[in-house]
Amino acid sequence: MLLHITLAIVAGAAIALQAGINTALGQRLGSPLYATVVAFGAGLCFAALAALLRARVAAGPAWRGVPTHLWFVGGLLGVFALASFYWLIPRLGIGTTLSLTLTGQLLVALAAGHLGWFGLPPAPLSTLRLIGAGTLLLGILLVTKG
Repeated sequence: MLLHITLAIVAGAAIALQAGINTALGQRLGSPLYATVVAFGAGLCFAALAALLRARVAAGPAWRGVPTHLWFVGGLLGVFALASFYWLIPRLGIGTTLSLTLTGQLLVALAAGHLGWFGLPPAPLSTLRLIGAGTLLLGILLVTKG
Protein backbone atom coordinates (compact mmCIF):
# COMPACT_ATOMS: atom_id res chain seq x y z
CA MET A 1 0.00 0.00 0.00
CA LEU A 2 2.85 2.40 0.77
CA LEU A 3 4.18 1.81 -2.76
CA HIS A 4 0.80 2.76 -4.23
CA ILE A 5 0.54 5.91 -2.14
CA THR A 6 4.10 6.91 -3.03
CA LEU A 7 3.50 6.28 -6.73
CA ALA A 8 0.31 8.39 -6.65
CA ILE A 9 2.15 11.29 -5.00
CA VAL A 10 5.06 11.05 -7.45
CA ALA A 11 2.61 10.92 -10.38
CA GLY A 12 0.91 14.06 -9.07
CA ALA A 13 4.30 15.76 -8.76
CA ALA A 14 5.09 14.71 -12.33
CA ILE A 15 1.88 16.34 -13.56
CA ALA A 16 2.78 19.61 -11.81
CA LEU A 17 6.33 19.54 -13.22
CA GLN A 18 5.10 18.60 -16.69
CA ALA A 19 2.55 21.42 -16.63
CA GLY A 20 5.19 23.99 -15.71
CA ILE A 21 7.76 22.73 -18.21
CA ASN A 22 5.30 22.57 -21.10
CA THR A 23 3.84 25.96 -20.22
CA ALA A 24 7.34 27.41 -20.63
CA LEU A 25 7.64 25.51 -23.92
CA GLY A 26 4.28 26.87 -25.08
CA GLN A 27 5.33 30.42 -24.24
CA ARG A 28 8.57 30.03 -26.19
CA LEU A 29 6.76 28.45 -29.13
CA GLY A 30 4.02 31.08 -28.97
CA SER A 31 1.16 28.58 -28.59
CA PRO A 32 -0.17 26.27 -25.90
CA LEU A 33 -1.41 23.98 -28.69
CA TYR A 34 2.12 23.58 -30.10
CA ALA A 35 3.31 22.61 -26.62
CA THR A 36 0.45 20.11 -26.42
CA VAL A 37 1.48 18.57 -29.75
CA VAL A 38 5.06 18.24 -28.51
CA ALA A 39 3.91 16.77 -25.18
CA PHE A 40 1.70 14.19 -26.87
CA GLY A 41 4.35 13.41 -29.49
CA ALA A 42 7.01 12.82 -26.87
CA GLY A 43 4.54 10.93 -24.71
CA LEU A 44 3.62 8.71 -27.65
CA CYS A 45 7.27 7.89 -28.26
CA PHE A 46 7.94 7.02 -24.60
CA ALA A 47 4.68 5.06 -24.23
CA ALA A 48 5.39 3.10 -27.44
CA LEU A 49 8.90 2.30 -26.25
CA ALA A 50 7.62 1.14 -22.86
CA ALA A 51 4.95 -1.00 -24.55
CA LEU A 52 7.52 -2.56 -26.88
CA LEU A 53 9.84 -3.32 -23.99
CA ARG A 54 6.98 -5.04 -22.19
CA ALA A 55 6.17 -7.03 -25.38
CA ARG A 56 2.60 -7.62 -24.23
CA VAL A 57 0.60 -6.55 -27.26
CA ALA A 58 -3.07 -7.47 -27.28
CA ALA A 59 -4.17 -9.90 -29.97
CA GLY A 60 -6.30 -8.72 -32.90
CA PRO A 61 -9.66 -9.84 -31.44
CA ALA A 62 -9.06 -7.75 -28.31
CA TRP A 63 -8.53 -4.66 -30.46
CA ARG A 64 -11.73 -5.29 -32.42
CA GLY A 65 -13.79 -5.51 -29.23
CA VAL A 66 -12.92 -2.00 -28.06
CA PRO A 67 -15.78 0.49 -28.51
CA THR A 68 -14.94 3.32 -30.93
CA HIS A 69 -15.26 6.10 -28.38
CA LEU A 70 -12.59 4.51 -26.16
CA TRP A 71 -10.02 4.98 -28.94
CA PHE A 72 -10.50 8.76 -29.15
CA VAL A 73 -12.27 10.40 -26.22
CA GLY A 74 -9.39 9.98 -23.75
CA GLY A 75 -6.99 11.64 -26.19
CA LEU A 76 -9.43 14.46 -26.88
CA LEU A 77 -9.88 15.10 -23.16
CA GLY A 78 -6.11 14.98 -22.68
CA VAL A 79 -5.52 17.57 -25.41
CA PHE A 80 -8.18 19.83 -23.92
CA ALA A 81 -6.75 19.47 -20.40
CA LEU A 82 -3.10 19.99 -21.36
CA ALA A 83 -3.74 22.92 -23.69
CA SER A 84 -5.92 24.48 -20.97
CA PHE A 85 -3.13 24.04 -18.39
CA TYR A 86 -0.57 25.65 -20.66
CA TRP A 87 -2.89 28.58 -21.42
CA LEU A 88 -4.09 29.09 -17.82
CA ILE A 89 -0.80 28.76 -15.89
CA PRO A 90 0.71 32.05 -17.14
CA ARG A 91 -2.57 33.78 -16.31
CA LEU A 92 -3.46 32.21 -12.93
CA GLY A 93 -0.17 30.72 -11.73
CA ILE A 94 0.71 27.06 -11.44
CA GLY A 95 -0.60 26.57 -7.88
CA THR A 96 -3.99 28.14 -8.56
CA THR A 97 -4.39 26.39 -11.92
CA LEU A 98 -3.56 22.95 -10.58
CA SER A 99 -5.66 23.53 -7.46
CA LEU A 100 -8.69 24.43 -9.55
CA THR A 101 -8.14 21.50 -11.91
CA LEU A 102 -7.81 19.25 -8.87
CA THR A 103 -11.25 20.48 -7.83
CA GLY A 104 -12.66 19.31 -11.16
CA GLN A 105 -10.87 15.97 -10.81
CA LEU A 106 -12.18 15.46 -7.29
CA LEU A 107 -15.80 16.25 -8.19
CA VAL A 108 -15.79 13.94 -11.21
CA ALA A 109 -13.98 11.21 -9.26
CA LEU A 110 -16.63 11.33 -6.53
CA ALA A 111 -19.45 11.13 -9.08
CA ALA A 112 -17.70 8.37 -11.08
CA GLY A 113 -17.05 6.35 -7.95
CA HIS A 114 -20.55 6.79 -6.59
CA LEU A 115 -22.19 5.84 -9.89
CA GLY A 116 -19.66 3.12 -10.84
CA TRP A 117 -18.70 4.74 -14.14
CA PHE A 118 -16.18 3.13 -16.50
CA GLY A 119 -16.99 -0.35 -15.24
CA LEU A 120 -15.27 0.26 -11.91
CA PRO A 121 -16.73 -1.00 -8.65
CA PRO A 122 -18.98 1.63 -7.06
CA ALA A 123 -17.64 3.65 -4.14
CA PRO A 124 -20.83 5.17 -2.70
CA LEU A 125 -20.72 8.63 -1.21
CA SER A 126 -20.69 8.58 2.55
CA THR A 127 -20.59 11.24 5.22
CA LEU A 128 -16.88 10.57 5.73
CA ARG A 129 -16.14 10.88 1.98
CA LEU A 130 -18.10 14.13 1.79
CA ILE A 131 -16.23 15.53 4.81
CA GLY A 132 -12.94 14.52 3.18
CA ALA A 133 -13.92 16.14 -0.12
CA GLY A 134 -15.05 19.27 1.71
CA THR A 135 -11.75 19.43 3.56
CA LEU A 136 -9.80 19.05 0.31
CA LEU A 137 -11.93 21.74 -1.32
CA LEU A 138 -11.34 24.04 1.65
CA GLY A 139 -7.60 23.46 1.28
CA ILE A 140 -7.82 24.22 -2.43
CA LEU A 141 -9.70 27.43 -1.66
CA LEU A 142 -6.98 28.45 0.81
CA VAL A 143 -4.25 27.70 -1.77
CA THR A 144 -5.98 29.78 -4.45
CA LYS A 145 -6.66 32.70 -2.08
CA GLY A 146 -3.25 32.56 -0.36
